[in-house]
Amino acid sequence: MSGLSIAPIPLSKPLCRAHPADIIKNIGSSDLRGLNVVFINMPLRETAIPNVTPQGPLLLATNLWQNYGVYATVIDLNAYRIKDKIAEKQGLKNGRHLTYDEALELINRHFEVHGEPDLIGLSGKITTLCWQEKIAKMVRIMLPKVFLVSGNGLATELKLGLLNYIPELDGVARSEGDDVIVKIAYDAKIIKEMGLTDAANAGKLAPYYVGEINNRPRFLYEGDRPRNLDAIPFADLDLLKEDVFGNRILEYYIGNPIWGVSANNSSAASFTMSRSTTFVSSRGCPYACAFCYRGAQGERNYGMRSAQNLADEFRAHIKKYDVDFIGMPDDNFAVDYQRIAEMVPLLKPLNIRWGTHTRLDESAGLKPKPRSAGEYIFENPKRVDLMAEAGCIYIGFGAESASPDVLKAMQKGGFILKNGLMDVRVDGKTYQFPRTMIEGIKNCENAGIHANCTWIMAYPTETLADLKISVAFIKWQEDFYSSCGKSLDSVNKRMFTATWYPGTEMLHHSKVKQTLQDVFGISFDSGTGEPVCDENFHQYVLELDDATKILYNPRTGEPLNFGDMPTNTFLKAREYVDTGQTFKILEMQ
Repeated sequence: MSGLSIAPIPLSKPLCRAHPADIIKNIGSSDLRGLNVVFINMPLRETAIPNVTPQGPLLLATNLWQNYGVYATVIDLNAYRIKDKIAEKQGLKNGRHLTYDEALELINRHFEVHGEPDLIGLSGKITTLCWQEKIAKMVRIMLPKVFLVSGNGLATELKLGLLNYIPELDGVARSEGDDVIVKIAYDAKIIKEMGLTDAANAGKLAPYYVGEINNRPRFLYEGDRPRNLDAIPFADLDLLKEDVFGNRILEYYIGNPIWGVSANNSSAASFTMSRSTTFVSSRGCPYACAFCYRGAQGERNYGMRSAQNLADEFRAHIKKYDVDFIGMPDDNFAVDYQRIAEMVPLLKPLNIRWGTHTRLDESAGLKPKPRSAGEYIFENPKRVDLMAEAGCIYIGFGAESASPDVLKAMQKGGFILKNGLMDVRVDGKTYQFPRTMIEGIKNCENAGIHANCTWIMAYPTETLADLKISVAFIKWQEDFYSSCGKSLDSVNKRMFTATWYPGTEMLHHSKVKQTLQDVFGISFDSGTGEPVCDENFHQYVLELDDATKILYNPRTGEPLNFGDMPTNTFLKAREYVDTGQTFKILEMQ
């Protein structure tokens, strides 16, 4: 859309605080009988191969058909990387996304094969706004009366503000959808049978119906953590087995490595995998890193599945899909030490390799030595040793920075810096690195687990000197791995560019808000502090498609630089990273 012709709808709106499990407790399969539901998953970063099946839509679809008898299917627009002359011309070695016309053809054919849906759910991160705008328009033209709702990350971050950019939507669904999807389906069914006015007057649409906004009835659904994660049916990956044109989507996913250089997702690994699947073992994160948004996965409300429940899904994937690796791309797998200990006797007999994400302080396992200042002991046994015994061979760490000052600005310093700093020589120069980071990586290597670190550059307060500390740490890791017989390619040398996402604490840094105003012209509500959902904010969100790139105002060409490096220095450093010359940053003046 070229611009907003009406006053922008604000992000905030009073939310229903009742748990959706209580709202749906009297809804049964008889109430949803005959309903046809389609979930459409949006494409993600085009340069990365699709290797993580869309668990959100799969979980919701599986729940609807297993527990409520609803006919539910999934269209996964992220499952396509087409290798042709167009992709070759654009330099997309892994292939390109579908064009909008090709997506329209796929969706239309899906409706012909599976029947006209009563409810369509759009799913995708905030990076998928452009795609959701296009798909919503397509769907509304094809099916003017279909109940159309957007959920997952984009909807959770923008809330009703999303209606400014996708006016075709009937509703927006925030947070975890496992329970509230049942009410969404019920509302779609009751509106189809009774009509909206009669259904609303009868109280059938409470509590999520918020009335008319911009001449269209709207719904704001508030999801929440399921009270028992073990009770949720495992996502049925066979929903992706084959699309309506005969493409074997699931096999494509399984054949693509989750992590490693070829995955092109800022991971590096010293091993390979032939067939892999994924699922998550926990939701939410108890920590509060300022750059991170956790709203779609439970925010800071951390919850996890039991060791036994995980082992059951491990066995199901091994038996059904003949995998040699399973990934659990949780935000934070290793919070609970006891669960890790319980997994050892359950997973060890399965003889399956697996990987996940944790924090470096959890990997380090350092504790202050009693009655001895400045000395430390390791937890015994170390949790990484237990994980390795259970089959873990890969851990991804969000190191983000090795600079103490930047870590503090990121609100990561309390955990990473609690064990002090170490003097380490790198290429003849001494640097001070967090002891936690050094020990965390060494512990993994000693346990037989490959440690991969991801990094962020140009974070608020970061100077060139700060950035050099992070680059020097990468060089130390490369030297350390080389001494262990690993290849240089097994160390990640890429970096994300610091990016503000709506809802993150990063906005509280004065430079961030000012830079957003100066470069993109974003305005903020004086009462809530949230961005005004006007055309300037629209343009900004449309740029959020790849966290590695520099964001530019598409109208002025001005780059977004939140760090304390001069813009020319920042651009040169980014160029070195993008061209595989990260260590040249150490030579910059």
